[in-house]
Amino acid sequence: MNIRDEELLADVITRLIGDVRHVAVGNASPIPATAALLARARGRLQGVGRPYVSLLGSAKHTFWTDGGRELFDCAGQGRIDVFFLSGGQIDGHGNINLVEIGPHDHPKVRFPGSFGSAYLYFVVPKVILFRTEHSRRTLVPQVDFISAPGASDPNVFRTGGPIALVTNRCLFSFKDGRFTLDSVHPGHTVEEVIEHTGFDFDRPKDVPTTAAPSAETLALMRGDVARELAGVYPHFARQVFGVAADAFAK
Repeated sequence: MNIRDEELLADVITRLIGDVRHVAVGNASPIPATAALLARARGRLQGVGRPYVSLLGSAKHTFWTDGGRELFDCAGQGRIDVFFLSGGQIDGHGNINLVEIGPHDHPKVRFPGSFGSAYLYFVVPKVILFRTEHSRRTLVPQVDFISAPGASDPNVFRTGGPIALVTNRCLFSFKDGRFTLDSVHPGHTVEEVIEHTGFDFDRPKDVPTTAAPSAETLALMRGDVARELAGVYPHFARQVFGVAADAFAK
């Protein structure tokens, strides 16, 4: 089967989502949004009626009317089970940097800002880290600025945190403050992952290849999911799935 990278990554993320009540997705996150909608479509087929999916920036796929404020309220009340975060830098302790690279007084690079990432990192039980550029520039030994810490001291009350990191090369799981290489995507190798990763990580003796989406999953993704996605991410849906957004509203 001819499988695009975006389809593989969405399927990987859907498996990480698992059986939950509510998945929320922030702005500018078409692949996580695809995964969340795929999880919902599977739930509908199985008759379980979940997960509920909230896409920030969509009027159709959310009950929010006040954007980020309601997102934070829901998360603080324990009503969001899965969220997605990324960063200009991610280090081996699960810390993410959304602020700057270089000295604080004279940074070399400025990122958009944290926008509540530290808060969501602490209160959402399953946070999936996602980065499509897997390089030593993005996956670093230590971030220049900690926008959100991957782990906390034992005396810090924390109900959430990272469970995994999905990149264009592989899947890492996260536990006890360290990443473990769970699988390498088709067309990539363990040696390549080591070469392009700036932090140390654990790995089993034999690292499996990431499973490809099944024919049934691809049909669902390219059909109902792509049509739902087109109203929120029209360019992505057209480029990846060849679906136009004309008939679908946000």
